Amino acid sequence: MSANTKQFKSIGDDLWKSRNEKINAELFTLTYGALVIQLIQDYEDYSEVNKQLEKMGYNIGTRLIEDFLARSNMGRCSDFREVGEVIAKVGFKAFLNISPTVTHTAATQATSTTTGASAAGGLAGSVGSSFNLIFDENPLAEFVELPDEALEGGLWFSNVYCGVLRGALEMVQMQVEATFVSDVLRGDDTTEIRVKLVKYLEEEVPVGDD
Repeated sequence: MSANTKQFKSIGDDLWKSRNEKINAELFTLTYGALVIQLIQDYEDYSEVNKQLEKMGYNIGTRLIEDFLARSNMGRCSDFREVGEVIAKVGFKAFLNISPTVTHTAATQATSTTTGASAAGGLAGSVGSSFNLIFDENPLAEFVELPDEALEGGLWFSNVYCGVLRGALEMVQMQVEATFVSDVLRGDDTTEIRVKLVKYLEEEVPVGDD
């Protein structure tokens, strides 16, 4: 384990321990499950339910990032690899008390470029790089068993995670694609999300500023 990884793990542990407004895990799981059931009843289309869960997650992520940055005092990550480590070791730990395993994939040479936005912000990295988050435990999926209809319809039960990741990273000038690769609820061996860097975003200049 590298020094940075140990440091991130320690920060995540401290943030979880210092969190006063912890929610009961069982209540959290049941509440989320009820939300998914309501969406299924409203839309009667599992692909649309996936979209709605992602959209909800996006809105949560755009707000959650402010709390995360304020409480963690984390500076700007040096590259996209470090982004993955911080999300796994600090972000998920601070809010859900879990630490997914993270694996990294470098960009292909054709997409290995650094934009002006990333250079200006001090964040170096390659567009097209990605990391995978592998969940040994998933609080959203406790006590859950998907019916055959949901499996055949392609439901990603925990798709809210993908939206949270996309929304949070967009707020720190990174456009990403976050998608589920596998889910034990669907009979897979692992629950895994891939997060791919699409591009760095230019920081918006307030109106009236040069």
